[in-house]
Amino acid sequence: MAHTRPRTLGGILRGAGLTGRRILGVDASVSLDAIAVGTSLAVDRQTLAGRSVLIATDDQMTAALAVIELDGVARRMVLSPPDLRPDYLAAIVDDAEVDAIVSDRDPGTFAAIGKPVVGCGLPVAAYEGAPSEPCATEWVLLTSGTTGVPKMVVHSLDGLTAAITTPPPRERPTVWATFYDIRRYGGLQIFLRAMLGDSSLVLSHAGETIVDHLHRLAASGVTHISGTPSHWRRTIMCATANAIAPDYIRLSGEIADQAILNALHDTFPDAAIGHAYASTEAGVGFAVDDGLEGFPASLIEGGGDVSMKVEDGSLRIRSPRGADRYLGRNAEPLTDADGFIDTGDMIERRGDRFYFVGRRGGIINVGGLKVHPEEVEAVINRHQGVRMSLVKARKSPIMGSIVVAEVVLNDNQPAASGEGWDDALKDEIIHLCRGTLPQHKVPATIRFVPALTVTAAGKLARDHA
Repeated sequence: MAHTRPRTLGGILRGAGLTGRRILGVDASVSLDAIAVGTSLAVDRQTLAGRSVLIATDDQMTAALAVIELDGVARRMVLSPPDLRPDYLAAIVDDAEVDAIVSDRDPGTFAAIGKPVVGCGLPVAAYEGAPSEPCATEWVLLTSGTTGVPKMVVHSLDGLTAAITTPPPRERPTVWATFYDIRRYGGLQIFLRAMLGDSSLVLSHAGETIVDHLHRLAASGVTHISGTPSHWRRTIMCATANAIAPDYIRLSGEIADQAILNALHDTFPDAAIGHAYASTEAGVGFAVDDGLEGFPASLIEGGGDVSMKVEDGSLRIRSPRGADRYLGRNAEPLTDADGFIDTGDMIERRGDRFYFVGRRGGIINVGGLKVHPEEVEAVINRHQGVRMSLVKARKSPIMGSIVVAEVVLNDNQPAASGEGWDDALKDEIIHLCRGTLPQHKVPATIRFVPALTVTAAGKLARDHA
């Protein structure tokens, strides 16, 4: 039987048209031509051949360079997100059987771990080592939004790129950007989409203001942008949102309600707007491009390489785009006996469409009745004066919990609109909720706030305690 060489990211780049394509960071820009034949490592990459490697960098650019260089060389790459707690590092290194750490940080940072540290960084130098036979590298991502040590999820390059298709030719050069960090699943998808397509990529930067970021995106000629609904709500609240003129906007990571879809259409009328369902474990499930929240029931009822079903109210997915397994000595099974992954995302059918209502683990219990915060937020966000909202529980001696909401208003809601304007606006929002939701889901109180906290993964920071 003939031996099939595994696809590698570097191999794909070396076989593609790279002229003019770049990865652009906040402080540096590197051509893909240089990356494809160069090295960013302080040692010959072959010293890491067949090893399990933790990529733990401060800068996304150096992480991107290391990933491109080590795919097909290392047997395993563990991508450490920038917000990983230092006290979790030892457990991850142990469970992932890490042999070496690739980092742009001071090696002393990892002294307690007891593993060799390989430096990486700019500039990219010409690689003078001999080519070697590529291996199929495991890509390991860490889950977000969990308490305790994050779970490690094992993917292959083929699975990670299974949902990416060859884009049609365009007159305008394609430049992708994402508000995500590329060491999270959502950002990694856009990174790979740019690398496999005829595209450049603009990286985000955690220390950059939204105003500066938008100006940098505009200066880079960005055409395609991806982020969570929370990312996009913060963007359209910014006075410089019109600095960018994207051709395509993609939402994922949170429920895309009709309010944010409509607001994006109003702000960027010339852009195509879509929202995708994906998770670190299940991969990319599907994309919706009809401008409506939820997704057609036909996606579950139909065939294709992605199989979906609803069980106990949650979406289950079986797909070649999904992860292979959880990693670790005490790792639990990823799929059920039939190969389906329980996403934990709760959905319900209304007519010929399914709608996301929230996470199974985020339910508020009001006197024994269940409330999904996201379902209430979707109603509040419909009010023309609301930009975004956060619904959470408040302890009640009688009901156990009651529903309360924090609301960020649009800029067109001036505080000087007359005495009692805030009470009147709160009454309007409560009235909207009462006309749509059962009484136990209606917020008992509403508080106007200037902003809401967003996690490093770009999602609303939720506290259900």
